[in-house]
Amino acid sequence: QVQLVESGGGLMQAGGSLRLSCVASGRTLGTYVMGWFRQPPGQERTFAAGIRWSGGYADYADFVKGRFTISRDNAKNTMYLQMNSLNPEDTAVYYCARHQWSDSVISRARMEYGVWGQGTQVTVSS
Repeated sequence: QVQLVESGGGLMQAGGSLRLSCVASGRTLGTYVMGWFRQPPGQERTFAAGIRWSGGYADYADFVKGRFTISRDNAKNTMYLQMNSLNPEDTAVYYCARHQWSDSVISRARMEYGVWGQGTQVTVSS
């Protein structure tokens, strides 16, 4: 059974950068699509970015495109989210997740992800 643990969240001023990490234990990331989702206070959890197992293709939600970069290191069983030009609207709990099927295409649908981390809080002050 794979377990995901996020880290790297914290408090940052607007315009700053943070790098989130998601480490998988128990089993490797394998050929699964991995994703980052976020849940602002009082709102639903939504897709932010996803990456295929090869790392050669990624997808981003419009609200992070050009500011966030998703990457993965399969040898380290770790996925990253580099977040630049942060603004207060980026304040949320950020979750990493593994798609429920291997070798799938990137999906933005939360229900298609079967393994979740516990989340890491990102707070951006103005």
